Amino acid sequence: MSSLALAVRDSNTMLRRNLLHARRYPSMTLNLLLTPIMMLLLFVYIFGDVMSAGIGGGGANRADYIAYIVPGILIMTIGGTTIGTAVSVSMDMTEGIIARFRTMAIHRSSVLVGHVVGSVLQCVMSVVLVGAVGVAIGFRSTDATVLEWLAAFGLLAFFAMSLTWIAVGMGLASPNAEAASNNATPLILLPFLSSAFIPVETMPGWFQPIAEYQPFTPAIETLRGLLLGTEIGNSGWLALAWCLGLAVLGYFWSTSKFNRDPK
Repeated sequence: MSSLALAVRDSNTMLRRNLLHARRYPSMTLNLLLTPIMMLLLFVYIFGDVMSAGIGGGGANRADYIAYIVPGILIMTIGGTTIGTAVSVSMDMTEGIIARFRTMAIHRSSVLVGHVVGSVLQCVMSVVLVGAVGVAIGFRSTDATVLEWLAAFGLLAFFAMSLTWIAVGMGLASPNAEAASNNATPLILLPFLSSAFIPVETMPGWFQPIAEYQPFTPAIETLRGLLLGTEIGNSGWLALAWCLGLAVLGYFWSTSKFNRDPK
């Protein structure tokens, strides 16, 4: 078999392994999935009227706030799901299975590829489930064309892949699973400091640069524009630049840590 065929075969084997682990130990996946769903329901049904009145500057309209918040929650779901990847990679490194893989005749990069592809698939499934909850409580995207839906799906998948590579690097750099979970916490916190819940222009002036110059805000604004027809501006290019930059950084960080010989 050629080197490419071997890499594909071994990566597929590692992908099946990671998916089996996720199925046998569903508690972490469920916890990470329930968090964005609970946030969605909390902000819509508890704070929805107040938040919509503050954003619109007029009367309360929960339906408008549902349309506003769902794209942010979808992006937030990706950040939360990748924490499980960091923990899983760290467990593989500390429990000795990676040392065993190093002695076997398998393609070296297939271990990381299996983690990344498996995590992206879990992110997509989580986004679909959270999106279904959003539709059930009233989210609608009637004006989006088929091309815009495909672009939105591509953005979500690209963003998931980028954060997954960063999460893999965090897992490899962590001494244990608890540290990996703590190191990946910014992937959960950053959406709270973005435009996921309120527009950037309504934030205090000193805080606006923090919300604006980070990867989550342009991704959220681009997704809103694709699904709701709002103005995207330069957010689309910024989102793609962030995705590409994070993917490249995460890839080289992860491979350099993984290929380093154990001490």
